[in-house]
Amino acid sequence: MLQLLFSVIGVEVVSIVLLLFRSPLRKLLIMGLDQLKRGKAPIVLNTVGVTVSVVFASTIYTMLDIRRRVDETGTLNPTDQVLMGRHMLEATLEDRLHHYIRELRILRRNMEALKKQNGGLRETKSGDHGSTHYDSNTDYND
Repeated sequence: MLQLLFSVIGVEVVSIVLLLFRSPLRKLLIMGLDQLKRGKAPIVLNTVGVTVSVVFASTIYTMLDIRRRVDETGTLNPTDQVLMGRHMLEATLEDRLHHYIRELRILRRNMEALKKQNGGLRETKSGDHGSTHYDSNTDYND
């Protein structure tokens, strides 16, 4: 189940990175996503989302179960220590991966805003240069 989770998150990361930069792969991915949205994609995406949520909920439940056993017995046996460490690692990795995905989205928005600003600056510079060039040409014709 853990391999499924990390493969789904890995596909999400690769998709975000491909969408981040303009390339032929980006166009191919967008076309594929459009085709998926028209077909059975909402069902598949909801299924994947629910699967990830169930895995995360299972991890939290198991951690709470181990904590309850420790509270009842008063001691933590080595097996429970290993299981608790593994589940804590899973939970933090899931959280960290989603945090990185969120950061990639923010960086993409910032890059798009900078591209728009840069495009606006280029237009104003080319507009100013063209108008002075035009003015100098009209002076020569007079």
